[in-house]
Amino acid sequence: MIDLDAVRGETPGSHRGVFLDSAGSSLPPVRVLDEVVNHLRREAEVGGYLAAEERDEDLAAGYGVLASVLGCEPDEVAFTDSATRSWLAVFDAIPLSAGDRILSTEVEYAGNAIPLLRRAREVGASVEPVPSDDTGAVDVDALTTMLDERVRLVSLVHVPTNGGLVNPVSPVVAAAHSVGAMVMLDACQSAGQVQLVGLDADIVTGTGRKWLRGPRGTGFLAVRRRVRDRLSPRQLDLHSATWTAPTGYEPRPDARVYELWESSVADRLGLITALRYALELGLDDIEAAVAARGEHLRGSLAELPGVTVHDLGTQRCGLVTFSVDGVPAAAVRDRLRDSGVTVTVTGVTSTRHDMTRRGLTDIVRASPHYFVSPAQLDEAVAVVAGLS
Repeated sequence: MIDLDAVRGETPGSHRGVFLDSAGSSLPPVRVLDEVVNHLRREAEVGGYLAAEERDEDLAAGYGVLASVLGCEPDEVAFTDSATRSWLAVFDAIPLSAGDRILSTEVEYAGNAIPLLRRAREVGASVEPVPSDDTGAVDVDALTTMLDERVRLVSLVHVPTNGGLVNPVSPVVAAAHSVGAMVMLDACQSAGQVQLVGLDADIVTGTGRKWLRGPRGTGFLAVRRRVRDRLSPRQLDLHSATWTAPTGYEPRPDARVYELWESSVADRLGLITALRYALELGLDDIEAAVAARGEHLRGSLAELPGVTVHDLGTQRCGLVTFSVDGVPAAAVRDRLRDSGVTVTVTGVTSTRHDMTRRGLTDIVRASPHYFVSPAQLDEAVAVVAGLS
């Protein structure tokens, strides 16, 4: 069980109003902030190269820490500067040709949907959304009927940006593998609040700034050994490959082939610290604490007259979406902020299939982490009650 007083004591920002935007960019613990700032100060003293060399062992150890969070091996993971960079780098490495099929879900995120559509148009492939079931999660039976030998990739969003459902992963992986397709799991909204160990997707991408409470400008990916030889990374530099002869080069044999030479060492050290912090608290305990706060907020909002909660799924997490009758989502956000409650808004352009299917244009998104107290949740609900 997570010690609420301890984590709040290590999160000064948690005492400044009610922070409900960990699905956007969360509040880092003090130790993460100190790691980043102290390294930047060291760079100012001795220069970036020497400062990085002094932390070689810590940076190398970070791959094992990340692998522990994702449930894979150190040679299967890499660090990047964002979830988007991770996703694009690996997707770009997947061979596609005319007639190939890509299956995605109705909660596909725009940051993935746009490159999927662009590349499919470029090579003559197709992108086909898999229907949702009655709960709003991906319909595994429908997916199974859509699979054939032309399906190269199933793009699966673990937790959508516009609601609290948690999509099933293992059944999707099993179905996709039955026809030789790969599964690319977008864990941008799940890493740090939902357990990822044991899901066994072929590719996993995510960010550090959300539920993991790392610095902004950090991301990660995992590529399983079993699919490594099926991919052809194209964004290579002197870190991801070695110039072996005047006309020859050799890519790295591990997942770090998706990294670039230049990166923010301070931010990477901060992310590694955030990953260690999550492991120290316990990934299962984090999931339980965040889910409980999500249910607390979701249930309390649903009781308010004039307030509609829009979350789907049977397994839900700490991401809560709602609307207030007669009040635009942006106005709800702004009035909550004026009262010290930080939320954000998600719109149809982020998850077009799902939002269109449900007749939604924009909704308010609240995302309490484990450092938010039940009393703060009640405070936020009281403000919403005043609006409704």
